[in-house]
Amino acid sequence: MFTLEPLPYPDDALEPVISARTLQFHHGKHHAGYVKTVNDRLAELGIRPDSLEEVIEHADQTGDRKLFNAAQQTRNHSFFWAAMSPDRSRPDTILAAAIDAQLGGMAGLRQAFVAAGTAEFGSGWVWLVSEDDGSLAITTSHDADYWQGEPGATPLIVCDVWEHAYYLDHQNDRKAFLEAWFDTLPNWDFASEQFAAAKGQAQKWRHASTQLTAANA
Repeated sequence: MFTLEPLPYPDDALEPVISARTLQFHHGKHHAGYVKTVNDRLAELGIRPDSLEEVIEHADQTGDRKLFNAAQQTRNHSFFWAAMSPDRSRPDTILAAAIDAQLGGMAGLRQAFVAAGTAEFGSGWVWLVSEDDGSLAITTSHDADYWQGEPGATPLIVCDVWEHAYYLDHQNDRKAFLEAWFDTLPNWDFASEQFAAAKGQAQKWRHASTQLTAANA
């Protein structure tokens, strides 16, 4: 079964952009609910996969939308927590050079990232990805659907634009949330590592593997 991994920082570490109350609901209720649904559905099916990515692939191939949505959202949220940090950082020199050359520097990236996330209709996610050819792109995904990148692309950062990610703190002003989020919370050290991984120079992020409880071991 899968376990809800603890956050890599205290609940209040991302304030004032994301409050402790929001994180407690978002991680402790929403994310936890997705993990529970994955485990319950796998128990119903009587299968014990080795990875969450395997669950997502199985659900997609079999058309099990309930399992797919829960598994994909479990993965998205785990990546989201890793892609943020309470400690401000900057892209390393290699990623910064790519951003400067392709996206108009950090100012251009900020403008495009915020615009894409603000324009996403309904619930979803906004991503910065490294495509298979090494180019950078800003993409969005709706609900629990796959992030829209070419095959082989690598996500670098992501921001959750479902209302439960920001409503308690910013009400319906998604644009203000995205601006504050981009200015303070992206984990650029993590993004730089993933950019190196996209070039085969490091390990790409994967969700934590299944962990069996003592009763099931």
